[in-house]
Amino acid sequence: MHKLEYLWLDGCTPTQIRSKTKVVRSFGRKGGEAPVWGFDGSSTEQAEGKNSDCVLKPVRVYPHPSEQDYSSIVLCEVWNVDDTPHKTNTRRLLEETIIDCDHDQNWPIDEWVGFEQEYTLYENNKPYGWPDIGEPPPQGDYYCGRNIGEHISREHMNACIEAGIQICGTNAEVMLGQWEYQIGAGGSIHMSDDLWVARWLMERICEENSLWVSLHPKPIGGDWNGAGCHTNFSTGEMREDGGYNHIIEACEKLSKNPQEHIDVYGQDNDQRLTGEHETCSIKEFRYGVSDRGASIRIPWQVEKDGCGYLEDRRPSSNCDPYKVSKKLIETICS
Repeated sequence: MHKLEYLWLDGCTPTQIRSKTKVVRSFGRKGGEAPVWGFDGSSTEQAEGKNSDCVLKPVRVYPHPSEQDYSSIVLCEVWNVDDTPHKTNTRRLLEETIIDCDHDQNWPIDEWVGFEQEYTLYENNKPYGWPDIGEPPPQGDYYCGRNIGEHISREHMNACIEAGIQICGTNAEVMLGQWEYQIGAGGSIHMSDDLWVARWLMERICEENSLWVSLHPKPIGGDWNGAGCHTNFSTGEMREDGGYNHIIEACEKLSKNPQEHIDVYGQDNDQRLTGEHETCSIKEFRYGVSDRGASIRIPWQVEKDGCGYLEDRRPSSNCDPYKVSKKLIETICS
């Protein structure tokens, strides 16, 4: 017998991961072999109660890190019963955008994205490691230093590796109890898939350790850093010799419609993008080399090499990576 853990995105704000398990007699690990399934969309804000059937179409299969021999994770898109994509199916919208841009350009845009997912661990309704009364010492020593929760970060990293997720690093973040992991870089659909599954694995690992994880962009008010999902983006042209000019062109394009990006970059992001704590104000847009207070940062190594990528620092920790990738492609590549 084999257990298939079906994952999909619901219709809530912010978007959450839902899951349920199907048991089958046999199963191959190659994608596309998991059967189509369904769920009650009225319980996930994706349908009315009188017409609530929604369809789960498998799109990517991962080995389950805790039960590799007998269990797999099946990431799904949500479809309607008339075989059309559900309106909450942001993955399909991203795919359609890529197809349209490739057609318009007459060659593949070959976009790569990488996500820097920040998160905050919680225990007993307070950030992990915080005192019962008051606050811990001010931030300063915690970033890549004397933080708490490394065992969770390490367990999560190992689980992602075992699941075949393209995790490429982790580090302690600026606030006590706050951490980050990085996914990618690679194609935007694949990396967004990996990020959603990595988020689900983090929830399970925290639960097993009597903790929970918050993706709120400003978990604690006051003089504490918020949590983002900085998104590194490049096209094939940006990564080639002379690509720096294409990066500057992209930054100029991004300066034309900043609010359109903010609108899809996550819930409660105004609480984080204040112009303080390594952010640019939500009311401004600017870009610069090595500037972590800018909307778009160009790494110093990219300027030196004359090619590479840009970092959009505006997406919040609870963003939908499909939406973020779609908007970047629309603005930069259309």
